[in-house]
Amino acid sequence: MSMFQYEFMRVALATGFLLALIMPCIGIILVLRRLSMLGDTLSHASLAGVAVGLIGGFNPVLGALGASLLAAFSIDGLRKIFPRYQELSIAIMMSIGIGLAGILSGFVRNTTSFTSFLFGSIVAISRTELILTVIACIVVLASFIIMYRQLLYISFDENAARRSGIPVRLVTGIFTFLTAVTISLAARTVGALIVASLLVIPVATALQVAKSYKQTVLYAIFFGELAMLPGLAIAWYFDLKPGGTIVLTSVAILLLVFAYSHIRKTLGK
Repeated sequence: MSMFQYEFMRVALATGFLLALIMPCIGIILVLRRLSMLGDTLSHASLAGVAVGLIGGFNPVLGALGASLLAAFSIDGLRKIFPRYQELSIAIMMSIGIGLAGILSGFVRNTTSFTSFLFGSIVAISRTELILTVIACIVVLASFIIMYRQLLYISFDENAARRSGIPVRLVTGIFTFLTAVTISLAARTVGALIVASLLVIPVATALQVAKSYKQTVLYAIFFGELAMLPGLAIAWYFDLKPGGTIVLTSVAILLLVFAYSHIRKTLGK
């Protein structure tokens, strides 16, 4: 395949494979905790950090990481202010992130670099960012495995988890940090505007066929890889935006699995 002749495509495919491995691990916790929109909020907030990085002349991925972390922990603070309407914290922070990104983008001289973070850019991925992705992948997977039981309990009932002795605040803080890191790195490959889709859609697809929490995780990773790698290949050969292509591939897989599940249930009756 001709795309493997180019180093930047090999780097992009390796980065995409690693991201598709860890994003469902983050996504399943967000879905079970009914925080699916948190990924969307952090991805929008990361754009403000990207703009700061481009204006300040340092790596925009680091700027995106800083903005995502600030937004994530700010949401936790806002949830305490609105305990009965906790979804407001996500809406407020998304508004702040979009507003700041809109204003700061006006000061970015190289608009092409900023645009590459909106919808993703295969060419823009560097070896340094690949190394960061490898490190993030190891940290996320190790943390997910170590905190597997704690994350499971917290996802279904925080109060019961707290009464059973699980350090809910510490586990939530670590998970929030990992979420911000994953979104910041994925923004370069698939784009900040649609990175949240790849956190949620593979999990939604897995829920159609999985029969347990463990199966849901494994199926979600499988469906994430099934969307990421062919999506990048389709984008390369048809000269399409990689982020949008990957997301539409993921949606197509969701529809096919949904149709399969519906037919199976119908025949079973």
